[in-house]
Amino acid sequence: MTRQSSVLEICAGAGGQALGLEAAGFELAAAVEIDHHACNTLRQNRPRWNVIEDSVANVSGKDFRGIDLLAGGVPCPPFSIAGKQLGHKDERDLFPEALRLTREAKPKIVLLENVPGFASERFSEYRHNLLQRFSRLGYKAEWRVLNACWFGVPQLRPRFVLIAFRDLFPESFLWPEPNGCSPLTVGETLVDLMSLRGWKGAEKWRRKACGIAPTLVGGSKKHGGPDLGPTRAKRQWVALGVDGMGLADEPPGEERSVNYTPRLTVRMTARLQGFADSWTFTGGKTSAYRQVGNAFPPPVAQAVGTAIRAVLLGKTSTPRREQLALSAAAR
Repeated sequence: MTRQSSVLEICAGAGGQALGLEAAGFELAAAVEIDHHACNTLRQNRPRWNVIEDSVANVSGKDFRGIDLLAGGVPCPPFSIAGKQLGHKDERDLFPEALRLTREAKPKIVLLENVPGFASERFSEYRHNLLQRFSRLGYKAEWRVLNACWFGVPQLRPRFVLIAFRDLFPESFLWPEPNGCSPLTVGETLVDLMSLRGWKGAEKWRRKACGIAPTLVGGSKKHGGPDLGPTRAKRQWVALGVDGMGLADEPPGEERSVNYTPRLTVRMTARLQGFADSWTFTGGKTSAYRQVGNAFPPPVAQAVGTAIRAVLLGKTSTPRREQLALSAAAR
């Protein structure tokens, strides 16, 4: 029987990354999250998980010596184009804590994800310093930007993904590549939910919502209620037949006109993020949507986790240099 690999998850949120890693064969040693509602979401869906409701700064990596993987979606506001892009000057920058935990826990591998803005020229010096600090700890790190739509998620959601291996970055590691299958459109993904209360315009809406979603934006506690992002994103939602000014408590009912422009529910946004319908979110609508919008899509986490676990199990056979050559040729 193949053994499971262990993972310490930090900044776990509503469990998107943890779910994907679970599907890839990882056993959760602990999930660290400071938000009360997100912790309740984790406990409600996975009662057996060890959920630590606390700041990452209060967790000692020494308690998790011997784990295979340290993983986390460190907060994105310091590097998001929607924010002030303060980087290391932002109090929410938790990359230093991830480095501390790496030093203390000495995992075999580290996986960190963030917004694609972290891959921009603006943060090139920060990235360089981060890779150097990993190197001083004895880890070789590399990064890529992976888009959720490459893995069947019906959303244009690029994410910065950093992976660091202790000692050497193995030749056998293969970065996940697009699976070649086009994701479903927003209409195809959500039409059954839109028609739950008898709205007669659901099929017409499905035909209009004929593209994938723009990036869902969960926002931060410093800003107001739930909506689907900045002005540019709202215009993209309108083109898909969605009112992005807020979220609905329930799908449109039969009393609505066939030409009605609906709002999404939290459950609809969760499905667009790659969560199974069985995964429930606790807290009010604003809190629940924030958990969804800030999550790492489970299918992407599963693809990355599968690639990492293949190295741990010694199952990869295609030389990495061959993969890099093929990727370069495709570009």
